Amino acid sequence: MARRPKRSHNGGPPLDDYKGPPWGKGDPYIFLAWQAAHAKAWKAPSREVMLMRTDKAERLGLTYEEYTLEILERGRHLREEDTERISAIKAARKRRRARRLD
Repeated sequence: MARRPKRSHNGGPPLDDYKGPPWGKGDPYIFLAWQAAHAKAWKAPSREVMLMRTDKAERLGLTYEEYTLEILERGRHLREEDTERISAIKAARKRRRARRLD
C-alpha cells in the first residue's frame, strides 16, 4: 500500500539528510515526474523574456527568482499596484534570511 503524502507535501524529494535513494521512501515514478516538471518549469526562457523579467523584478524590488516564482505559482505578472503581494514576498525573504542566521 503506497503512503499518502501530507496535504502540504508537493511530492518532491526529501530535503533533510536522508541517505537513501533520491526519491525517498515513495514511488520513484512520482519523483521522476516531479523532477521533469521542475526542470520544465525552470527551463531558461528566451533572452528577451529573461531581460524583461529581470527589469520588471528590479523595478519592483524583487529578485528574478521571486518574480519568476510568482508567475509560475500564480500565473500572473506582478505590477506596481500589487503592493500587498510584493510586501508579502519581501517579508518572506526577510524571514528566510533571519532563519539562516539562527
